Amino acid sequence: MGTPLPEGIVAVVKADCPTCRLVAPVLGELRAAGLAVTVFTQDDPAFPAGLDPVDDTGLDVSVALDLDTVPTLVKVEGGSEVERLAGWFRPQWEKFTGVAPLGEGLPEHRPGCGSLTQDPEVIERLAARSTGLRSRRLELARLEDEAEAFFERGWTDGLPVVPPTPARVQRMLEGTTRAPDEVVATVGPDFAECTVEKAAVNAVLAGCRPEYLPVVLAALEAACTDEFNMHGLLCTTWFAGPVVIVNGPVATEIGMNSGVNALGQGNRANATIGRALQLIVRNIGGGRPGEIDRATLGGPGKYTFCFAEDEAGSPWEPLSVERGFPEGTSTVTLFAGSGPHGFGDQKSREPESLARSMAWALDGVFHPKLALTADAVLVVSPEHARVFREAGWSKARLRERLLELLTKPVSELAAGALGCAEGMTFGPGGATGVGPVGPASGSGDTGIPKFTPDGLLIVHAGGGAGLFSAVIGGWVRGAIGSIPVTMEVKQ
Repeated sequence: MGTPLPEGIVAVVKADCPTCRLVAPVLGELRAAGLAVTVFTQDDPAFPAGLDPVDDTGLDVSVALDLDTVPTLVKVEGGSEVERLAGWFRPQWEKFTGVAPLGEGLPEHRPGCGSLTQDPEVIERLAARSTGLRSRRLELARLEDEAEAFFERGWTDGLPVVPPTPARVQRMLEGTTRAPDEVVATVGPDFAECTVEKAAVNAVLAGCRPEYLPVVLAALEAACTDEFNMHGLLCTTWFAGPVVIVNGPVATEIGMNSGVNALGQGNRANATIGRALQLIVRNIGGGRPGEIDRATLGGPGKYTFCFAEDEAGSPWEPLSVERGFPEGTSTVTLFAGSGPHGFGDQKSREPESLARSMAWALDGVFHPKLALTADAVLVVSPEHARVFREAGWSKARLRERLLELLTKPVSELAAGALGCAEGMTFGPGGATGVGPVGPASGSGDTGIPKFTPDGLLIVHAGGGAGLFSAVIGGWVRGAIGSIPVTMEVKQ
């Protein structure tokens, strides 16, 4: 410890311990016998009365002594500990101190109590005190309401958050082996560096458990790539926000929901991982609604939109494998998407019929007359997936058929066609919808697909009852928009 222990006998006690209260008079007897006795108190600076106790409510001395039990007597010679004794046992105390008799009228033996340094909450507080966390500390006034203070400082998404105390942040950091000061990403629009520690602070705010942190970090890395373009996604007036799709063993390990109500509420991991990402973008990157975030309407998914793929029940390879990762690898896929659009087909028992229903549902992404403008995620439920499983349709075959069904002639897509001014403009430089989309000019019979093959993601999720699936429509694709990004989850 920094300050040498006083010579003689050091006694450490706490007022909340019955045995400490029992032996307080004995400590007075030792003083009366001429021994140099210094009493340190862990919880009440006035206890024991009459013995001039030294305040150790900060527990510095108790930590330095590595105490398990109080009362503890420590014999100090030359500034160093030479012997110690815990609890109360009259013969041992008499031998230890060389004073007898001691404690007449007291029970012969009483076990001690746990030192405050062993209390779980105190352990966390002490650990946080010594971690070297670098984040700026905010001290609240004694009567200031924590939740209201966070609202006033703009740290929330409109819902209450969990106060990120040093102990909670330290516990969150235990969820990863990555160094707290490692820079995970540069987060726009402020382009501020986000370290693992700062991500952990926001994960605490969001309500995450420590084991979720590696998924949050992977999602953050994916969101801040040039391809995903989180900065652009914030600036758009469109509805979209980051959709986090989790694959691999980590989804099961942390208890994510890929089944009943997978896209809805009720699962802590789903809810808080997506929320943590949004809070990082808000609090580190400065992405706040009404400022850089200019969405015309927005959507509930901008609070959080995160779910796992049901790989065990799927007839197809997981999304992560399709996107180039070995089977069994934990990944997150970031997609710039709006809220889910559900559709029902309760009569199709053949894959061709069901594929047509799916194509009609997908046709409305962004606008029925805009092709190659946005990507989409097709979330196929178990009952719909069974139709394709029983017919032997692979995911590639389903995608190929959907792209065929979603290919339209120029005559239907052109601006003004079919009595609607919206649509694509065709000319020598190519075709344009919301942004540059690529195909060269063509005749009225030239077919243009709704999506590129890699722009139509197909995942399997949902409850086992209900012939319903969903489309998650995307934002603008390409250089001025966003491309889905998949990132490995690293512990």
